[in-house]
Amino acid sequence: MILIDALYINNSGGKILLDYLIEEIEQRKLKVHYLLDDRIVGKHPVISDNSVTFVRANLMKRHQFYKENKLNFTKILCFGNLPPTLKTKAVVYTYFHQKLFLEIPSNTHIRSKIIFKMKAAVLNLLKVKTDFWIVQTDAMKQLLIHKLQFGSAVQVLTIPFYPSLEIAKKTTNAKYNYVYVSAGTHHKNHIKLIDAYQIFYGSSDKKSELHLTIGDEFGILQDYIKEKVNLGFPIINHGFVNRNALKEIYSKASFMIYPSLSESFGLGIVEAIESGCEVIGADLPYMHEVCEPSLCFDPNNVDDIVAVLKSSVSGKFKPTKQKIHNQLKDLLQLLN
Repeated sequence: MILIDALYINNSGGKILLDYLIEEIEQRKLKVHYLLDDRIVGKHPVISDNSVTFVRANLMKRHQFYKENKLNFTKILCFGNLPPTLKTKAVVYTYFHQKLFLEIPSNTHIRSKIIFKMKAAVLNLLKVKTDFWIVQTDAMKQLLIHKLQFGSAVQVLTIPFYPSLEIAKKTTNAKYNYVYVSAGTHHKNHIKLIDAYQIFYGSSDKKSELHLTIGDEFGILQDYIKEKVNLGFPIINHGFVNRNALKEIYSKASFMIYPSLSESFGLGIVEAIESGCEVIGADLPYMHEVCEPSLCFDPNNVDDIVAVLKSSVSGKFKPTKQKIHNQLKDLLQLLN
């Protein structure tokens, strides 16, 4: 029996990947047991023939599950960054996709820094409980090896995967629509993007729009957007959107602008490219792993973001080139 341990996944890009993984496992009729966060009860793809355990996502509950079931599985995929809390006889694969456990941007709020450092300490304690690590990019592989001080015997596999959006026909009438599909957490860097867009729009021919997807849990950021809208700036916040709505948003955009300060992958970048958008991206390693962007900028410099927005209007950019592709088949092959 295979265990899919995704206990710490309940929202954002991780949830999108988990839903896709469940859909493919169910379609291929693999025999698995799922360990899932009880916050996603009724909010996941249909699970037909396989069994599920829902528990509250905390370390003690997870440890109790492994204690009671450590002899029941031949293979385990830990999809929530942390290996099991105890050593089992199963072959364990840990899919790691949280860069903030390894490297925290300097401008991160102090409370968030403390939380991530605590989680990093737990990760360091549990790192010996897995046989293989899986990451989405080679840059993440090198960072993981460096930060956790792995020896040569540790195997880290690079296997990116993601669900492709059905590409919608471009319907935009406005030539310069910009989109940033992302939650509103601090390291996503929305404030600098919004400030830069305000300056750019004030000095441009006023044909553009900036589309965002900030959910209601980020009330302060939503209020900041409303302030700019009330001043006459065309910033459209769609809130949290499902994947069908995302297709529509991408179809009306010419550019994905991506100022995030830290990413293990950047699902929105790939979605945008496959939907026909050019990418204007932060000049950081994660961006160059995923694609060759049309334009790059320093994400900590508002003036630099303004400059690349102006370059996009002038047409002074190269086409974006995608470098990473879906390898889900390789991941599922490990579990067979």
